[in-house]
Amino acid sequence: MALAGTSKVVLGCIAFGIFWVMAVFPTVPFMPVGRTAGSLLGAMLMVLFRVISPEDAYAAIDLPIIGLLFGTMVVSIFLERADMFKYLGNLLSWKSRGSKDLLFRVCIVSAFASALFTNDTCCVVLTEFILKVARQNNLPPQPFLLALATSSNIGSAATPIGNPQNLVIAVESGISFGQFLLGVFPAMIVGVLTNAAILLLYFWKYLSVEKDQEGGQPEGPEVVADDEVTSHRFTPARMSHVSSLNPDDVDCISEPIIRSNSISTSVNENLRSRSINSEADIQLAIKSLRASSMSHEMVDVSTVPDRRDEGASSRKFTRTASQQRSVIIEDLPPSPEANGEKEKEAEVEEKRWKILVWKTAVYLITLGMLIALLMGLNMSWTAITAALVLLALDFTDAQACLEKVSYSLLIFFCGMFITVDGFNKTGIPNTLWELVEPYSRIDSAKGVALLAVVILILSNVASNVPTVLLLGTRVAASAAAISHDSERKAWLILAWVSTVAGNLTLLGSAANLIVCEQARRAQFFGYNLTFWSHLRFGVPSTIIVTAIGLLIVISY
Repeated sequence: MALAGTSKVVLGCIAFGIFWVMAVFPTVPFMPVGRTAGSLLGAMLMVLFRVISPEDAYAAIDLPIIGLLFGTMVVSIFLERADMFKYLGNLLSWKSRGSKDLLFRVCIVSAFASALFTNDTCCVVLTEFILKVARQNNLPPQPFLLALATSSNIGSAATPIGNPQNLVIAVESGISFGQFLLGVFPAMIVGVLTNAAILLLYFWKYLSVEKDQEGGQPEGPEVVADDEVTSHRFTPARMSHVSSLNPDDVDCISEPIIRSNSISTSVNENLRSRSINSEADIQLAIKSLRASSMSHEMVDVSTVPDRRDEGASSRKFTRTASQQRSVIIEDLPPSPEANGEKEKEAEVEEKRWKILVWKTAVYLITLGMLIALLMGLNMSWTAITAALVLLALDFTDAQACLEKVSYSLLIFFCGMFITVDGFNKTGIPNTLWELVEPYSRIDSAKGVALLAVVILILSNVASNVPTVLLLGTRVAASAAAISHDSERKAWLILAWVSTVAGNLTLLGSAANLIVCEQARRAQFFGYNLTFWSHLRFGVPSTIIVTAIGLLIVISY
């Protein structure tokens, strides 16, 4: 495709430049409107400058990708409601053996979670939890935040639903979910392990110093109790249980009133000192409080002859109100309060079973969606169907759930599709690709290396999704001239490199920015992950992981 007219090229470059500035620097001082508004502004300018017609602008919006994004967002929302991410948080801290073990777990858990629930979602819900665990155990937050961000990016490369650019590649290329998984998953596993090893080597001294300062505890730092950790979206906590106390069993032989008061006071203090995290705990606490209040009732002081002294002397002993009740009125029918408590317990038990059934349904529907994707069914409609089934089975107004969908991201994609399509019509991307294409064919090692460098640089300059939109069809067409297998391999190379390229700089991936902002705004545990601290680790990690993964993807 030749270059368009001069005016069209200049105006198209201006519109695309504005979009790029808004996308990379959403809070730029002269126009801090954000990425979504910047995307719509670029699309509008493409139409106003007549670089692209209104009809072509509407046609440029890829509805299958928008549908797939919407479906995966709704499924992720239901998984969050079903405590999936709480269980992931528990998995991170369960029987942790120290700082290095915790760092390795963060890498593995975040990678696999990102492959199934998208990297952005995992970074949103896990950042504060990981930060609090590090802070409360006197561990440096930087290695754990870097582990979350980089491993989430690497892990998301394994599946078409792991990140937005993979969604674009899966739809544009027609590669099935199973083929995509087989082609990139081995590289993801090796890449995550390599990234974890680099993290451990890079921060070994810092993690070891923290261990030594703890006074020789061989197990390493004690992981914070789960019920002390709360995130802004979920609470990754195991429920603490209030110990059952039965004041009716207390038989005071001497000083009954004082002893009874002390027991009830200790019960109340015990209950107040504990954190009640579930409905079962609330009901148990109410029963204990009621039982303790019963112990405040007046006790009856009875005089009973002492048979050992043949009635000559008498001995006082006390009966609590509960003991008298069992002796005097044990034949009376149960009180209405007792019946009410039983009914409440039955209601709580019934509600617990309903929640369990609902969670099971959410997990089974999500599993069914993954199986359908592996079977090669249409990815967009599969995700939308799973989302609609979950909404229907919720038996509540769907507005509350749908309000959590990131519509700003969907609108950003619509604007980006129009802007990138208009920039393609200027002929500039095609002209630049014709200069590089003869030297970047994937039938040689030098060609693969050059192609990887181009993708790596462009992904950090123009962001990974626009890079995929600009290069995807051109890279695939160049590889198709070699063979059909080479075309599929070219798409997988693009998916792997454009995703791992997000680890190069802090601005290379939205997941990096999410971790940075979430950590900075965390209450009481805030930490500022700077651009340079990320860059010092990101450059060597990205180069090594990209190179090792490329060898595995090419050999597929």
